[in-house]
Amino acid sequence: MKTNKQLLVLTHLSQLLDFVTVIGGFIVPLIIWITKRDEVYDMDAHGKSILNFRISMFLYILICIPLILFFGLGLLGFFVIGILYFIFPIMNAIKASNNQEPSYPFSIIFIK
Repeated sequence: MKTNKQLLVLTHLSQLLDFVTVIGGFIVPLIIWITKRDEVYDMDAHGKSILNFRISMFLYILICIPLILFFGLGLLGFFVIGILYFIFPIMNAIKASNNQEPSYPFSIIFIK
């Protein structure tokens, strides 16, 4: 296995494609993880943490939809999730460039 910090950083930052496309921020990291998890050192751990974060945030968005009816709490939830979608990939890209383990708070572990 080879070390490729740039690819790890790119994988984390590719999540920001959701701000430009609808689903690119999920598809691109998934493809990178599937194709490079056996070739790049630490890609498996980073890819799993990214996908767990993405799936968790999707579930939180689904929970926010009915909460819109309750005094607009869903709108507040959408706002908070939008901030988390923007901040955590950048923070973890910086961690990846410093050879640190990724950490996405509020993530549910789906893929071990």
